[in-house]
Amino acid sequence: MFAKSVMIPKEKCLTIQAGESVETALEILEQKQLDALPVLDGKEYKGLLNRYIVYREYFYSGKEKQDFLSNMTVLDLVTMQEVYLTSEDVFEKSFYQLNDFPIIAVVEEGKFLGLVTRYDMMNEFQSAFGMKKDGIRISFTSSEAEGRIARLGDIIEKHHESVISLVTFDETDKLLRRIVLKVEKRGNLPSFLHDLEKSGFRVLHIEED
Repeated sequence: MFAKSVMIPKEKCLTIQAGESVETALEILEQKQLDALPVLDGKEYKGLLNRYIVYREYFYSGKEKQDFLSNMTVLDLVTMQEVYLTSEDVFEKSFYQLNDFPIIAVVEEGKFLGLVTRYDMMNEFQSAFGMKKDGIRISFTSSEAEGRIARLGDIIEKHHESVISLVTFDETDKLLRRIVLKVEKRGNLPSFLHDLEKSGFRVLHIEED
């Protein structure tokens, strides 16, 4: 999945122009209950502004509050200028970039296209794990050997399992791959699990949700 598939398009984003005062920015953040705003110069992306940055800079500025709010522009406090996604970046790239910031911009040739939020990321994370559908979640391990995922596919096909989600985790330090498979509830779970174990997959946990 690409960033453009999950981003909020610019037409639906609240932004602020680079020349606006910090006071205006804080008013918007407060009124709309936002943590951060994309900063633009016309259509050009300049970075992000958030509450923490404003409070931190005011603390260290030594200025009177009103002087700081009125005379400092948004551009003076902008951050994350070089941290953004392009429309063709895979969505997973946003995972580590959203660790410390609530939003990340999607930018193409310097132009602001939209935003991916931490909320969007969590929704996609839930989707990847099939958390929004009822089913049976099976956690198991497999050796890191060629053809193991293909073998899993054969077993799934043999038992006509309807897959809700399939996620794998690399555990190269143990030469193992951990796999989390969620399937629809059916009456053939024991035979499916038997074939998994018979084929060298070690079942760790089964949970119905």
